[in-house]
Amino acid sequence: MKVSFVQMQIEILDIKKNVENAIKLMRKSNADLIVLPELFNTGYNFKSNKEVLEVSEEIPDGYTTSKLKEFSKEKNVTIVYGLAEKTEKGLFNSLAVVSKGNYIGKYRKIHLFYEEKDFFLPGDLGFKLFGVDGVKLGVMICFDWFFPESTRTLSLMGADIICHPANLVMPYCPEAMKTICLQNRVFVITSNRVGEERGLKFIGQSQITGPDGRIIFRASEEKEEIVEIDIDPFKARNKNLNLKNNIFRDRKPEFYEILKR
Repeated sequence: MKVSFVQMQIEILDIKKNVENAIKLMRKSNADLIVLPELFNTGYNFKSNKEVLEVSEEIPDGYTTSKLKEFSKEKNVTIVYGLAEKTEKGLFNSLAVVSKGNYIGKYRKIHLFYEEKDFFLPGDLGFKLFGVDGVKLGVMICFDWFFPESTRTLSLMGADIICHPANLVMPYCPEAMKTICLQNRVFVITSNRVGEERGLKFIGQSQITGPDGRIIFRASEEKEEIVEIDIDPFKARNKNLNLKNNIFRDRKPEFYEILKR
């Protein structure tokens, strides 16, 4: 399976320009799966609820999902992408999945970071798996990674690949992902952005990490990039470390009661 991320510059509040730029970059790839950043179509560093409301969209009926559905049909590709979602309940920092012209589903970010709490509600859909071409895609958004329960839950659910749209500003994630992938024996595709936005600098370093904890590819800190890597997602289904240790069968949930707090 050929997988890809798009690491891109994003213009705050300019949906059309950002969607067009993402499509332009994706045209360079022949991947089966492409992951775009968190809030890739709107930017991130909002100053008011009014700004967020003006650029949020319904899923799947909004402009962004419509354009990416069209592109996914044209290129016969699956796309995972982050956007601000407008609902009757309020606004969510969400992602959606489209594949080969079809809307597959969505996820709402559970762990909100810093000032996101001023604009968005915490996700209420739980963690999700989406099946595409026999591959099980888990999804999370940016700061979700900081909580080991996120990736462990998705891995226990059966994820082969965890798609991770992000707007990373702290430096920790790229290196930490090596341990996370090793502990769960899972692939993770982190798609981050580059550049600055209203004084906030993003770290780039989008990354594909393998179930052995090896960095398969890491992007630069500054440049727009799209990379295409051939992986065998089914390697993530082998949870054996050796002949006697299986990382899931060796778990002892009866001693993890404190995790329910």
